[in-house]
Amino acid sequence: MLRRSLLVIGLGCGLAGPMGPAWSQEPAGSAPAVPSFDIENNRLALPAPVPFETGGAGLAPGPQPALAHVAAFLAAKSYVSLLRIEAHLDADAPADQAQALTEARAMAAVRWLIAQGVDCKRLLPVGFGASKPVASNGTPEGKAQNRRVEAHVAELRGRAIGGMPVDGGGRVVGDPCKP
Repeated sequence: MLRRSLLVIGLGCGLAGPMGPAWSQEPAGSAPAVPSFDIENNRLALPAPVPFETGGAGLAPGPQPALAHVAAFLAAKSYVSLLRIEAHLDADAPADQAQALTEARAMAAVRWLIAQGVDCKRLLPVGFGASKPVASNGTPEGKAQNRRVEAHVAELRGRAIGGMPVDGGGRVVGDPCKP
C-alpha cells in the first residue's frame, strides 16, 4: 500500500523552493521517517522561507513548513536549550522601521512556535533590521534573499556556544513567555 509522506529538504542557504509530497513504498502503519536537520555554523537550514504578509509582521495564512521544521528540530533535540529566531530585512525601509519590523516578525514566528507546543523558554526572538544582508540590495532577487528568518542554536544544555552572545549581536525583542 502506498502512503503519502512529506519530503523535507534542508538547504544550506535557508531559502529552498517549495516543498512537495513524495510517495513511498512504506507499509501502512510503519513509523514515519525522522526528518533530517542540517546545521551549518549553528544555523538550522530551513526547507522554505517563512512567509509574512507583505510589508507587515503577521504570518501569511496557510502552512508554515519552515517553522514546522524548527518545531520538529526542537522536539528531536532536547539538548538544544535556546534557539535564536532571527528576522532580517532588505534595505528599502528606513533603519528604525526595518528594525521594528524585524523585531515584530521574530516575535510572530516565536508565537507560532509556542502555539505548536514549543517551550517559550527555549526561544529567543531577535530582530536585525537590514544590518546583516546575505545578498546585494541592488536587485529584486537580492532583496528577497535579505528578507528572511533564520534559526540559530544559541545554547546547548544551558551553555552559550559559538563564541557569540546568545543574541547574536541583534536586538532581543522581549520575553516570549509573557503574553
